[in-house]
Amino acid sequence: MDVVKLTEAQRKSRRNRNVALGLVLAGLVVLFYTITIVKFTGHA
Repeated sequence: MDVVKLTEAQRKSRRNRNVALGLVLAGLVVLFYTITIVKFTGHA
């Protein structure tokens, strides 16, 4: 099995992309939670 060695720039780019994806997913969770709460409380 070949092992791919990433450069420092590639590792930093991958980490930044993962952090951005995590923030987007967390934002969607908060958005869906908020929409659900608003719908159940009847203020919509």
